[in-house]
Amino acid sequence: MARGFLISTHTKNSSHFLLNSISETSRLTKLLYYPSSSSLRFSLSPPPFPPRFLCSCCSHLQENGTIDMSVHSEAFAKRMSMVGLKPHHRIVLGVSGGPDSMALCVLTAAWKTNNLGNAAQKNEFVDGLLAVVVDHGLRAESKDEAHLVHRRVTSMGIECEIACCEWSEGKPKQGHLQEAARRKRYEILQSACIRHQIGVLMTAHHADDQAELFILRLSRNSGVLGLAGMAFVSELFSTCPDLSAEASSNGLLLVRPLLELPKEDMYKICLAANQEWVEDPTNRSALFARNRIRMILTDLASPIFRSELQALIAACRRTRLHVDKICSNLIDQAVTIMPEGYVVIDLGILSPSELKDIVLSKFIALLLQFVSQKQRPVRGSASKLLLDYIRTSPCKTAVTASGCYLCPAPGSKGTKVLISCSTDAELTLELLNPYSTEGYNSTISKEVEQIVANGRSYSDQCPQSMLGVQFLNLTSSDSVLAEAKREGILSESTYKSIISLRREESNNFKSKTNSALKNKVEHKVEYTASAPSEVLHPEKVGYFMNRFIVKWYLCKQNAYTSYFMINSNQLQDFGEEICNFCNSCVLGHDQMVRVRYMIDADWLYLATLSKREDRSIVHEERSLSVESRVMSNINLCSACTKKSAERALLLVKSIPVAARRALPVLVNVDGVLLSIPSVGFQHCPCLVASAIFKPKVPLGGGYNSFL
Repeated sequence: MARGFLISTHTKNSSHFLLNSISETSRLTKLLYYPSSSSLRFSLSPPPFPPRFLCSCCSHLQENGTIDMSVHSEAFAKRMSMVGLKPHHRIVLGVSGGPDSMALCVLTAAWKTNNLGNAAQKNEFVDGLLAVVVDHGLRAESKDEAHLVHRRVTSMGIECEIACCEWSEGKPKQGHLQEAARRKRYEILQSACIRHQIGVLMTAHHADDQAELFILRLSRNSGVLGLAGMAFVSELFSTCPDLSAEASSNGLLLVRPLLELPKEDMYKICLAANQEWVEDPTNRSALFARNRIRMILTDLASPIFRSELQALIAACRRTRLHVDKICSNLIDQAVTIMPEGYVVIDLGILSPSELKDIVLSKFIALLLQFVSQKQRPVRGSASKLLLDYIRTSPCKTAVTASGCYLCPAPGSKGTKVLISCSTDAELTLELLNPYSTEGYNSTISKEVEQIVANGRSYSDQCPQSMLGVQFLNLTSSDSVLAEAKREGILSESTYKSIISLRREESNNFKSKTNSALKNKVEHKVEYTASAPSEVLHPEKVGYFMNRFIVKWYLCKQNAYTSYFMINSNQLQDFGEEICNFCNSCVLGHDQMVRVRYMIDADWLYLATLSKREDRSIVHEERSLSVESRVMSNINLCSACTKKSAERALLLVKSIPVAARRALPVLVNVDGVLLSIPSVGFQHCPCLVASAIFKPKVPLGGGYNSFL
């Protein structure tokens, strides 16, 4: 959402929608302010006429000479080089119309055109630059604001488009408004990047945003990794993965080049470029934690407080970078990813007893987030128990945590740990558009990879300060603050102010009683004979648990022979049975398929099929030992089914039991097993199904080029 307020050095009739809303609240005498180090404030008395809204410090800045934009331009260019970006790279800008995003537009356009500004003068657009204005539709005037911002950005020589939010499930409630708007905004920006085949998204987060996040996380008792805040560069992964076989695991790069610049610089840049901005009034509501923190921080906005707080955040970021590098190396050396969707940790290579708690905790969290494809970190008692579990060698027990099941790897005698997805998690199957990302990676993947390589190369060449690495031994936010004061990063006054800020916001924060249940650890998992399932229609593509791409279809009659020659080379074994295949033998005439987790009854059924003598026996055995809902008139395509079951059973036995239970299977409406794609079982050769392990976020996903 836009941060700042409408400011004008010229009369603009187009701004009347915001001025009218301000005049309606004229009873407020002090609402907006300019958050500079000198704490200059605006007086919000009713303007003499609605179209004009002037700030009291604009004339002050102009009387003392023009703002030197070269300083900001050079700093911006340096940060872009550190990120790995060059002017020829194509970029999407997320623009709200506030001073932050308007300043980002000014700096990016100047950087791309080498400060010549020729594009705007010739009524041309800056090459390779697209601004996207998201209209959330949560306020009556948002549409007018979006069009006003569009005109202003376009007049700067930047191609711009407006994207409107569609709230299919209704607009968010007040308490969740900002978070819901943020999620929707990033979804739209990602879609714009994919649609335009652009791999870099830039936002205008700045140092004051980082300070707000620091206090917010401090009030929630985050450790040093959480207090590090936002990264300069991170990766966004599409909810709709590229289905092509050659697709890489790179996501979009989310770049925040203004992260070290204070808010007041945003105003200065806009003023120097003669750019106006708008404000979203929801940013002044005390209902939202960030807004409360922002207002309190402004009262403490002395140069010393600001610089010391930023120094502490930078030290935390250096600690996180150090931990991330260690974890990346450990993943490469000690972790094996299996195509069935589970991972194995070699404890001998990992040497968990020699790792600091902060490193081992992050390492485990990365693995659990990858296997479960849930980005909620492991915290509290769950994190402590997992540390103890991994450090107990050899491992002899099993635990569940954060949507994952951990147990000793079969045959390892406890020297290796297997992590698979827990079937206790809520089952999801998202339908994908197979064409939504077609060609995306082939067009920009190499460019993204090169940008990442450029950024890492720059980081490797620059010596990193060790300030902050001493935070590796700290386990709480209190210890981080105390250490920062002891090291001289924080003065006594700043330390007390931060403690006061945390206390005040902590008192406003009401903990959710169900948050602890999400990471609850139990020592056993119970499996039932039935499981929830989701419908998947033929030739549709489903994303099962954000981990497996699942699809199925029916063979045409003339394709049966070639299909089985390719897959089994046992056509001669089938004899006349090949002529008996029919599309409804197991599916039923409605041809409905459901997807669920694999259960114990499934591999018992495979064993039954592989041993059966004739149809009457298998019908009897299955009704007694597996499921009571088997229809008596099912055609089992006897010889083909038996061969498929025999081959699948051998593969199933090679997969650890814990990992089997997280595999997707296809069943009909009566619960009869149709296919286990991961092991190649098909109940009927008419049915062709596949399940490819392709997690949305790769292991260690995310990118942090420098601090």
